[in-house]
Parts: sequence; C-alpha cells; structure tokens
Amino acid sequence: MTIEKPTIALTLGDIAGIGPEVVARSLLDDRLLKVCRPVVVGHPEVLRRAFALIGKIVPFQSVGSVDAIAKRDEGIVCWNPSSVDVTLIADGKVDARAGQAAYDYLVSATKAALAGQIDAITTAPLNKAALNLAGHHYPGHTEILASECGVREFAMMLYLPSSNKVQGRYGLGVAHVTLHTSIRSVPDLLSVERITETIGLIEGFLKRIGCQTPRIGISALNPHAGEDGLFGGEEATHIAPAVIDAQRRGILADGPIPADALMRRAATGEFDGVVAMYHDQGHIALKLLGFDQAVNVTLGLPIVRTSPSHGTAFDIAWQGRANANGLIEAVLIAAKLIRRQV
Repeated sequence: MTIEKPTIALTLGDIAGIGPEVVARSLLDDRLLKVCRPVVVGHPEVLRRAFALIGKIVPFQSVGSVDAIAKRDEGIVCWNPSSVDVTLIADGKVDARAGQAAYDYLVSATKAALAGQIDAITTAPLNKAALNLAGHHYPGHTEILASECGVREFAMMLYLPSSNKVQGRYGLGVAHVTLHTSIRSVPDLLSVERITETIGLIEGFLKRIGCQTPRIGISALNPHAGEDGLFGGEEATHIAPAVIDAQRRGILADGPIPADALMRRAATGEFDGVVAMYHDQGHIALKLLGFDQAVNVTLGLPIVRTSPSHGTAFDIAWQGRANANGLIEAVLIAAKLIRRQV
C-alpha cells in the first residue's frame, strides 16, 4: 500500500510567535505541495493575516470539523478545533489564550491522527510559558503527545538529512534520554533502562528510513567520559551497562564516548545515530551543523509527528522575517516516514 499524497496537519502553534508566518510561507513552496495534502490546524483569520504579512492572497477552504477534511478536493484547508478567540492577541507576547489555542490545535490534531483521519502531524512551535498560563503544565509538545497517545517509552530526536555537513548516507539522528528538565536533575533521571529504551527507539527510526544496520554512538554525561570516575560515575553505573545491554540485543551501539568527540565522529559519517544524555548536549551540536534543516521527530508514538527545531521567536514575530525551511524539512520527513510506514 502507498499513499501518493498523505494528509499532513500543520498546527499553527502559539499564534503570537512565528508559527503562522512559517506555515503560510511553507504552503507556497512546491516541495511541500508535491509530497502532501496540507491541512492547517488553527484560526482561519490568523492564517489570512499570515498570508497578508508575506504579501500573498491565497485561497483556502475553512472547515468546521475533521470529517470535512476527507471530502475536499486538492487545495489548502484550514480546520479550527479551538473555541478560543485569538484574533486580538498581541504579537510576540506571552498570552494564556494563545497557549490554550496551541494546546487545542495539538490535541485535536493528535486525536485525528490516532483515528486515522489524517496521516501525520507537523507542529509549529508553542510557548511553554503561555501553555502553563493556560493551565497545561507540560514542558512541551513531546510530553503532551506522549500523554495523548498513552505511551511511556518515547524520546525527542533531532534529525539532519545527509548533506555536506552530515556525511552519513542516512543523515544523522540525535535522540535524548532526558527532555525538558534542569541540568541539576539530569543525573538523577538517568537509568540503564531509560538509556537502553532510547537506544532502541533511535535504532527503530533509522531502520524505518532505510538504514538496515544503524551504528549508534552513546554519549557520556561527564567531560572525558568521567575520566575513570574522577569527574563522575554515571558512565560506569548507567551508560556503559546500557550499551552492553543494547549490544546483547544485536544493536551496533558504542560508548560511552565523550560528547565533544562523539558529535564530530558522527557528523563525519562514523555513526548514523547518537544518544545524548540531555537536551543541550544534542541540540547545540546539531543546530550548529544545520539549524534550518534540523527536524524534531518524536520517537515511540503510534503516529508520525515532526516539527522544526526552532522556537516561537517572539523577537521577530509578525515582522515578515521568519524562515520556513525548518517547517518544510519537517513536512518532507513526515511524508517520508508515512511512505515507510504503509
């Protein structure tokens, strides 16, 4: 079975940020339109305003329910599942109404994907402060998605396709054992089980995109991989046992390797995937390699979800300066994953 053009939902995210602009720009790009039938999840007036911001008048169909999506012909559809009026929200400001609407867009799109009414989700960024002001105490998209999908084993991964900066044939994926949490809390959150799960999740993703024998480098937590315990013992107590466990399962895992050396070795093609111990350990390196091409993929879900790696960028919101390449890359990866799934 193949899906020539999967239906992919593009959530507007926090409408006070750059989400609406990057969605609008992406909808004018032939790369996106060739691989999917886009459904914008958000307020139609916000979408019209975003098109006007970039100097375009683009026709689209506004629908009131997810059931109406399947009945449409080719073209852009906007589905607004939220009752929140976001038309008067100030640009670039934290607002509980924007947080609630972003939550509604995400949860509704997730439920539609779980029900098979859409094929994948690509999300524009939300603002964590606005989300919490609205009463939704999640650190971000990943945790909401895991909750809605009812999964306990999941991970956030940044992925860069193969390029002159990432020389591996299948690109480079970096999955994170811990997510949105303080640096102080990271050592206590690490466990052999959690690291082993993350190794398995990234191996599954790499196989799904065609890499049959993924080579996965496992990062150390401490400088110099702990220097035999001088700088910390997590390498010996948690990371090395997880690597051994993965190897026993037939996974080509290597580590723990000092993070600075590992990311260089991975970029030059020695590894197809990397398991980082915490958020910035993986994010900084991959964003330096390709900020506008890096795609966030949520591993472990029963649905496909991708997003660009950037945030809401309130400082440039609604100024016509946002770059849509990250969102476009995220849609392209979502379409590729759907083709591999069916």
